[in-house]
Amino acid sequence: MNYIHIAIAAVVAFFATALAGWFILPVLRKLKLKQMIKQDGPSWHNQKQGTPTMGGIMFIIGIFLAVVAAAIGQILKGDTELLRMLIMPLGFGAIGFIDDFTKVIKKQNMGLTASQKMLFQIIVTAVYLLAMYLSGSMTTQLFIPIFNVSFDIGVFYYLFAAFAIIAMVNAVNITDGIDGLATTVTMVVAVFFTAAAILFRSEATAIYSAAAVGALAGFLIFNAYPAKVFMGDTGSLFLGGIVCAMAFSLNIPLILIIIGIIYIIETLSDILQVIYFRATHGKRLFKMAPFHHHLEMCGWREKKIVTVFAVITAIACVFAFVTLYIYVGTI
Repeated sequence: MNYIHIAIAAVVAFFATALAGWFILPVLRKLKLKQMIKQDGPSWHNQKQGTPTMGGIMFIIGIFLAVVAAAIGQILKGDTELLRMLIMPLGFGAIGFIDDFTKVIKKQNMGLTASQKMLFQIIVTAVYLLAMYLSGSMTTQLFIPIFNVSFDIGVFYYLFAAFAIIAMVNAVNITDGIDGLATTVTMVVAVFFTAAAILFRSEATAIYSAAAVGALAGFLIFNAYPAKVFMGDTGSLFLGGIVCAMAFSLNIPLILIIIGIIYIIETLSDILQVIYFRATHGKRLFKMAPFHHHLEMCGWREKKIVTVFAVITAIACVFAFVTLYIYVGTI
């Protein structure tokens, strides 16, 4: 395990993202690639109308450059593991880019249709799973956290993986609703995966996740409240792919249920709101969904929501890491 490479990945990602931001932000403003605020969101969000979007390009560049810089030796030797791990995030990021660009062109908050997004996401997921299968990098053993047991579920593993990836990617996308929220929560998750990768002696994943930590820290310079730029679907779908790639590279996808608790709460609040609204013919379970908007309507400020959600994620990550540490100690 080369800790210098891991540190290089984090540092390069931070400075590359920050530097990219100083160049890209003026370009986004000049091209008028601005966020269109949802009409059904909190009324005070209207003041954010016109904030540049598609800022996720900044940390995508940062992560890519950091991975190449930290692992150039491995890549030159023909080790493509790190590059394979970028397939899925870049694919989802491309879907987000098309969606964002369509919104900007139409000057409305609707880009790709739901069916178009789902079709593209299925294709990206299938390509990723096929690449992992052909490289022999994916096992059909499903690890159960806390209980620390594994079951071989054969071909059903790929069906499970496809569902888990698409669900998590969209959950991260839903979480991106207020300044710095998805960025901060995902940065904490990436710290967990860096520690877990070191625990499992997976240098490639440690480099990859450390790059994510550094890049998201660099992006917070522009995305923390009050945000100078939004990541857009370009960034949030890419981050969803990053989270899934880290989990599957370590063969611990179910750990996402623990460390992704905020993503899950946000998604469930959205689903429950729709179900309750239809079942009661117009009544609402929450003041507004997803859950971060409900808290806003209850008087919580954006900074408080981001801080509380990050702390909850950190506690969940510590718990998850302890369970993995115990597991590693028994094998």
